[in-house]
Amino acid sequence: MGQSAAAGDGLDGLILDEAADWLMRLHDQELSAAERADFESWRARSLAHGQAWERAEMLMGKLGDLPGAWAMPVLDRSVRHASVSRRRVVAKLAALLAVAPASWLGWRWVDQQGWVADVRTATGEQRRLTLADGSQLLLDTSTAVDIIFDSNQRTIYLRHGAISIETAPDRSGLQRTFAVQTSLGRLRALGTRFTVRSTQERVHLAVTEGAVEVTLRGQTTPHTVVPAGQQTELTGQASVAPLTPVSVRQQAWVQGMLMADALPLAEVCAELSRYRSGLLQCAPEVAGLRVSGAYPLADTDRALAMLEATYPILARQRLRGRWVTLLPR
Repeated sequence: MGQSAAAGDGLDGLILDEAADWLMRLHDQELSAAERADFESWRARSLAHGQAWERAEMLMGKLGDLPGAWAMPVLDRSVRHASVSRRRVVAKLAALLAVAPASWLGWRWVDQQGWVADVRTATGEQRRLTLADGSQLLLDTSTAVDIIFDSNQRTIYLRHGAISIETAPDRSGLQRTFAVQTSLGRLRALGTRFTVRSTQERVHLAVTEGAVEVTLRGQTTPHTVVPAGQQTELTGQASVAPLTPVSVRQQAWVQGMLMADALPLAEVCAELSRYRSGLLQCAPEVAGLRVSGAYPLADTDRALAMLEATYPILARQRLRGRWVTLLPR
């Protein structure tokens, strides 16, 4: 790398190399107490060292938004066995650190405008991500989140939609909390697997493993802790609904399915419409028909065909399938 890697930004290329190496070590293994002391000593050695690490933290917070060719060698522990050597990966990271201020300026400006999120899904799309700390994140259809990882926090800001999270221990050694920030409150994970769905007026939280601490918007003291197997809702009235058992049906989307057990056809139609472009509606004559079964969310045409084959209904399609009405057969 040398001096040229950081030309024009005032940071020495060798220091950026060292910052990239520490970033790899922090995410690839648990550091011993002696190694942690070495790292803290390196970071405090000079102002330039501190600035280089601040830039590394910015990169750490953006790994989930980088192209796979850059991010995956850092996140994948199998890199040691791959043809690309660890030294080459460190060199890539150092090069990215060198150009970071210019390349991230656009991202930061766009984010401040609120026009785009770090990660979003289209109608009918579900996306799985492995975050920089190893946590697993699943985004449901029409969902947008911001991913904020720095030296103080691991935060997912849920703009809208639904997510499922399986948290991992903080391998950085910084003991950062993991939380989901919503418009109605903050949900802090306590070693957890949970789902969050946010609409304009409500935030639904369901915990399947561990527990989640709930702090309402505008408050600093936690309101309650939701244990495994329980669910609740936050509302616009700054309140938390009483705990109830987790609904298997409401969690089925995590497996890509819609589960119905004597559910009115109108509700099945409304849920399928969230995963389908265009208009899907249900005629009043069949809206109350009770439906049971498991239907694939990734293939709503197949789901509609299954309904037609099982119940006395007809899916009338117009505009090349972009306008579908469920009618009595």
